[in-house]
Amino acid sequence: MPSRYPQLDPTKLARTSIAERGGLVRVESFVHPEPPDEGFDRLAAMIPDLFGGSDFHRAWRAVVAAKSGGRGVLVMFGAHFIKCGLSRLLIDLMERGVVTAVAMNGAGAIHDYEIAKFGLTSEDVAARLPDGSFGMCAETADGLNGAVSAGHAEGLGFGECVGRALVGSPHADASVLASAYRLGVPATVHVGIGTDIVHQHASADGAAIGATSLRDMRIMSRALADVDDGVVVNIGSAVILPEVFLKALSMARNLGSAAGRFTAVSMDMNEPYRALTNVVRRPTAQEGTGLALRGRHELLFPLFWSAVVRGLRGE
Repeated sequence: MPSRYPQLDPTKLARTSIAERGGLVRVESFVHPEPPDEGFDRLAAMIPDLFGGSDFHRAWRAVVAAKSGGRGVLVMFGAHFIKCGLSRLLIDLMERGVVTAVAMNGAGAIHDYEIAKFGLTSEDVAARLPDGSFGMCAETADGLNGAVSAGHAEGLGFGECVGRALVGSPHADASVLASAYRLGVPATVHVGIGTDIVHQHASADGAAIGATSLRDMRIMSRALADVDDGVVVNIGSAVILPEVFLKALSMARNLGSAAGRFTAVSMDMNEPYRALTNVVRRPTAQEGTGLALRGRHELLFPLFWSAVVRGLRGE
């Protein structure tokens, strides 16, 4: 029996093209993992081992120790991390075998998809909302929704679906999902239905989106078995990833996972309640270490990457 309430018909929406919409962020601005000069390579080492600097050093040293000991490092991030042009630094850590699993929200997958396919992302919301053209890009919605629907039929997770679809794209080297699929690194996407622009379109299949995202929660939970004495990093996700992580961790521990003690790191420009409570404090209350680093992604993460790379070289 259908709903008694009327619904908007998405097949009647006026849509636009990616060429007409454009984007505020372009792949040409994404940073490459080669330090521009020797001075930058030494900059992280100049941070004093005092106050917040001490937490910074404890965090990167924990990542280096995890790599040296063959233990897992899970990096979770919100969509802004992609828009800050930092994808290639994270990909570099995946290629080095440092980061063993990644997780993002639905918006992160959208920005990752657009960068890989079109080399641009992040529309001007304020300019496009008044006439209802915000979020109406046909290529993004139909491409990403189509990848998820196709992968769902094969029993794949959301991140796996999209990563597979992005391999061979014009800018796949800047795509976290394409790189994770290429490297065999679990990449999970955790979606809130109705939170993302691709849900506005008739091509959105709620059953496929929900089922693939639920699989990704279970994939994340399984990946947590490898983080005992490892590291969990949350970069800029204030709600969705901290909430999903807490449940996935409980599932892993319920089944006897080794995910008991680890270093939990929150990187953000403020102090989001759920990130601090669900990632940094609660999971490490009995054992482990919780650290909170404050700073803008585009400044803090390059320093963190540089420190990790120097640490891997034994410097």
